[in-house]
Amino acid sequence: MMIQYFTKNGFALFMMLSLISSLGLANNITHIEDVIKQVQPQGAGRLNFWGLHIYDATLYRSLGKDSSEFALDVRYQKSFSGKAIASRTVDEMKNIGVPESQAMAWGKELAEILPNVEPGQTLTGVYSSQQGTTLFYEGKKIAQIPGADFSKAFFGIWLSPKTSAPKLRAELLGNGCPPPIISGAC
Repeated sequence: MMIQYFTKNGFALFMMLSLISSLGLANNITHIEDVIKQVQPQGAGRLNFWGLHIYDATLYRSLGKDSSEFALDVRYQKSFSGKAIASRTVDEMKNIGVPESQAMAWGKELAEILPNVEPGQTLTGVYSSQQGTTLFYEGKKIAQIPGADFSKAFFGIWLSPKTSAPKLRAELLGNGCPPPIISGAC
């Protein structure tokens, strides 16, 4: 009886892990846990544009009760220059209501920070109220941008109700609420 139960549930677990791995969502999150202790995925999704698979993203939340800390891990499936990512970030920030002058200033800073990415590589943003936004490339810290204003604008690209990718937002949030910095209470 126990062997049958284990085999049946073990197979289901194996299939679930295989699916997550095939979607590119099974990531090493040590760098996230260096900033936020004890995290778990809240949701994951895929961005497609004109039928092209652009990237997979996973939203991680702290297990701490009432914690505002979270991370967004993006695994690219296409090659992009850091400057192209920064430019798109500016456009998306303006789309959610960030004033153009502020979005452009942040975009200029990001263009100097963000590396070129190849398929399978990750960029991760981690938010904590004490540190602001910490950016990682392939698990290595590349920048820390203090303050809540940048964090709200940057993560709002994916998590704001005004996002240009509402399907991805819904997948990232799953059955949960957005982080407080994005929406306040849920």
